[in-house]
Amino acid sequence: MACPSISTRSWTERLSARGIEMGAEANPIAAPLAHVVRNRIAGATGVAGLKRLSGGASQETWSFDAITSGDPVQLILRRAPGGERAPSATAVPLETEARLIGLAGGVGVPVPTVRHILAPEDGLGHGFIMNRIAGETIARKILRDDEYANARPKLARQCGEILARLHNIDKASLPPLRTSPARAEIEQYLGVYKAHGHPHPVFDLALRWLKENAPPESTDHTLVHGDFRNGNLMIGPDGVRAVLDWELAHIGDPMEDLGWICVNSWRFGNIDQPVGGFGAREDMFEGYEAAGGAKVDPARVKFWEVLGTLKWGIMCTIMVTAFKSGADRSVERATIGRRSSETEIDLLRLLAPRAKEA
Repeated sequence: MACPSISTRSWTERLSARGIEMGAEANPIAAPLAHVVRNRIAGATGVAGLKRLSGGASQETWSFDAITSGDPVQLILRRAPGGERAPSATAVPLETEARLIGLAGGVGVPVPTVRHILAPEDGLGHGFIMNRIAGETIARKILRDDEYANARPKLARQCGEILARLHNIDKASLPPLRTSPARAEIEQYLGVYKAHGHPHPVFDLALRWLKENAPPESTDHTLVHGDFRNGNLMIGPDGVRAVLDWELAHIGDPMEDLGWICVNSWRFGNIDQPVGGFGAREDMFEGYEAAGGAKVDPARVKFWEVLGTLKWGIMCTIMVTAFKSGADRSVERATIGRRSSETEIDLLRLLAPRAKEA
């Protein structure tokens, strides 16, 4: 599963304690990166402050500054692990991710500016360089700190407006992407669920409900971000500053993005605020339609919220498998694995709501 990507403040505060900071003389990517920067960033003479940022991301993320005669240019290198691209059934190549970011920026979606897509002659493997944006991605801070108090009431509507722009990107301009409508998503995660061998009766119930309530196939598919949620949005006191982590982008039902951000796991304890823990569905829907999005179908959004909840539950069980097998013995992996029980409660509340929740 892809993870939040970039920020100045959030990456520094959230991840640097576990990150890797290396002097340029000890870092094997420093020299080729400096060469790329000198050739691609006007007036740049080298790099400084090169720091590996970690914390569960599926890609390498490096923070650094391009040295110039004036102010340094704050940048991020997003690179495949070791520079080598691993095959994936769902994640787009980094080159595609960079192209999608550029297309999104062209229609008014807030995104970092991509400065350069790595080429073979750069000697760094697969990846791209983009601007580093100041802001916060840590949900606990966004939902509770006074610094974001004025932004919180606006965020749900802003999310709707951003998704409307994203979904209106001309499909003819898109790079090759997988198409994954509702029934394909159900079959994909059914296969994953059966493969890991952990029976969950609530998951079985949800899968049956999803098959019975899947929306009919349609031709109104759009670009779907695939992981649009609190945690992948760069937030400042003024609101959303950037949409991050385009790794799971695909062609599908636009209501998928509206349902995913409402999954209870992305409310981070603020369960009465369905949109990311900071707002109401109605505000997001109004923003979406006002910005040119299609008429929202709440029933379809609920379908995708149920499927999103199930998907995250299945992903949590995959974490258990990785921990038990020894592939990843980190405490973080084991802890996330236990959260599958939370999604079972969420699924029961969605499928059999109490009267006041209906």
